[in-house]
Amino acid sequence: MTVRHLTTLTRGVATALAAEGAVAVVPIGAVEQHGDHLPLGTDFLLVEAVLDRALEQLGDDSTTWVRLPTMTFGHSPHHLFAAAVSLRPSTLSDVLADVLSSLSQTGFRRIVIVNGHGGNDELVRLAVKAHALQAEGTAAACSYWTLAAETTAEAAAAERPERTPGHAGWFETSLMLAAHPELVADDRPFQPADPPPLFDRSPAPGLTVERYGEWPRVGGLTDDPAEATAATGRLLLGRRVAGLVAALRGLDRATAPALDAVPGHRFPSIDRERGPQA
Repeated sequence: MTVRHLTTLTRGVATALAAEGAVAVVPIGAVEQHGDHLPLGTDFLLVEAVLDRALEQLGDDSTTWVRLPTMTFGHSPHHLFAAAVSLRPSTLSDVLADVLSSLSQTGFRRIVIVNGHGGNDELVRLAVKAHALQAEGTAAACSYWTLAAETTAEAAAAERPERTPGHAGWFETSLMLAAHPELVADDRPFQPADPPPLFDRSPAPGLTVERYGEWPRVGGLTDDPAEATAATGRLLLGRRVAGLVAALRGLDRATAPALDAVPGHRFPSIDRERGPQA
């Protein structure tokens, strides 16, 4: 078994695995409103669902994947009109920097952040860029919904790019029906916004637009969740899991051979109870 949970390891095992080239995996989500039919923990529940299924498929690989506890709070000020626990951009950036630095000091030279919340996306990418400027090794980041490897024609046909990821709509509700059906309410009220919010329907490709008061105006949902089904959710979930597996394996292949060449890095002799020895 090559998937380990950091919190279950002793210090000796953790540092030994890091020295051997294990990849530290940091999931992050958010606690924020998702309408009246989904729980506030939707974002961290979904990133865990995708990541843990991906790690199961990676369990037979020779690489060791060390999963950290999920960072549940994210950057969610746009949802404070209803309910959220939000960190300021500077706070979350500092926390991410500290987490990455701590892992680096423990000996990890390969770290990947897997994100489950749109408000975190830019911040996690900036975090790994900043980390790589000052610490040896490789850091990477991705948001799970952007990864959709080919599985079946049926799964590909189920995709709706114009509604992915959205917020508390068809995409997230479908995934929750597949991963945590007991947490999805049967009643899923939705009132289409006129005009649609610019943050979700940009007037020009590649243009990010934010307008004051949009989130409360549209009620916190981007599209109708009533069309979501568990069957669709399983297809969507399967493609994201396959996409994350491919991404993690790609990172592994691209970085493992280079570890010995990192300046100042070496693989010390290992005592699995006491950790690396000088």
